[in-house]
Amino acid sequence: MNVIQTEAAGIVQRVLSGCNLDRALADRLAANQQYTPQQRGALQDLSYGTIRHYSRLEFMLGKLLDRPPRDKLLVYLLLVALYQLEYSKAGSHVVVDQAVRAAKKFKSPVSGLVNAVLRNFLRQQEELRFAADVEAKSRFSYQGWWIKEIEQQYGERSSAILEAGNRHPPMTLRVNRRCTTTENYMLLLAEAGIEVQRVAAEALLLAHPISVERLPKFAEGWVSVQDAGAQSAASLLDVADGMRVLDVCSAPGGKAMHLLERANIELVAMDKDERRLDRVRQNLRRGNLSAEVLCGDASEPNKWWDGKPFQRILADVPCSASGVVRRHPDIKWLRRTGDIAEFAEQQSRILEAMWQLLEPNGKLLYATCSIFRQENQDVIDRFLKTHDEACQEAVELSFVNDPIGQLLPCDRHDGFFYALLRKNN
Repeated sequence: MNVIQTEAAGIVQRVLSGCNLDRALADRLAANQQYTPQQRGALQDLSYGTIRHYSRLEFMLGKLLDRPPRDKLLVYLLLVALYQLEYSKAGSHVVVDQAVRAAKKFKSPVSGLVNAVLRNFLRQQEELRFAADVEAKSRFSYQGWWIKEIEQQYGERSSAILEAGNRHPPMTLRVNRRCTTTENYMLLLAEAGIEVQRVAAEALLLAHPISVERLPKFAEGWVSVQDAGAQSAASLLDVADGMRVLDVCSAPGGKAMHLLERANIELVAMDKDERRLDRVRQNLRRGNLSAEVLCGDASEPNKWWDGKPFQRILADVPCSASGVVRRHPDIKWLRRTGDIAEFAEQQSRILEAMWQLLEPNGKLLYATCSIFRQENQDVIDRFLKTHDEACQEAVELSFVNDPIGQLLPCDRHDGFFYALLRKNN
């Protein structure tokens, strides 16, 4: 395990230098094909967990060190070990022993330092927790500007929102109504000993995450993994047989599949990343579903649109992903405050471009996985001021009766925003 600790430390170092966490983890797994499933799972847990709680762990480490070591990798090794001691079920003596063994491979003799720091942590653990709770950054493990933004927007709800972003994400299934009913699939899961809770029409929340290989009929397309909040898109768009529908920024294709599962439509699934479109095609094949898959930029439809208008458009636009940080904890550290304004500008361009493709009386669903108003209702409000023919309709979500369409992350779903726009004659 000491090798896995060192590998995790290297991943953390890459992420905090600007690399995407998924990419950094995938690179290490590809370079170590000999790792067992257990080792691969441990590497993911250590790297994701350390990044998730980074500033809290960093605060605690700062209290334990007179001065930071010159070797940055050693700092990250200590943070990984602190994560294990604070958040994992691993025995403390095992964690300390593994970290000391890993430190012996460093060029300078630092195993004694590692041993002292970790044992001091165990002795001072309660005091360090109390101290870390005093400052918002070390209590919640987000950048200061992020915490301030959430507090300004959500007031007394901000603590719950920030804490939700640090929990492990739920695993939710979407039942394919073309193959079976939600009730029948629940019976299949019960026979397989898999406990679930129904949280929406086709959404089943698993009591415990499992590998998709254990899901009955997964390979046959009977069910897909999709957050319950993301499943709201298909019902809000209200597609019907025969409609021509556009799904922009479609990859990896979960919402496109859901639309096709609900009605016999002519669907165009478009994304600007050809590599990500491969995931769309794979998912469509698994679900035995058909759509036209196009590579193009949503803000420049003149380069790919055939001139035929759409009756429904799903604009799942690029965003900060602030509503899904528990799935992608690196976002908390890689985003900068200026990024939000840049996303909002890009979102406005896409919305403006897509509106031209919508036929009169058609509906466009604007969607993000963000909880920042600047990317959500602010974008819609600006658009409505310059488009008299557009009106925003109230949305009814499965989880909250919120006409604004803002879902906040909780135990049942991630954070999403939906705005349904109708184009009047």
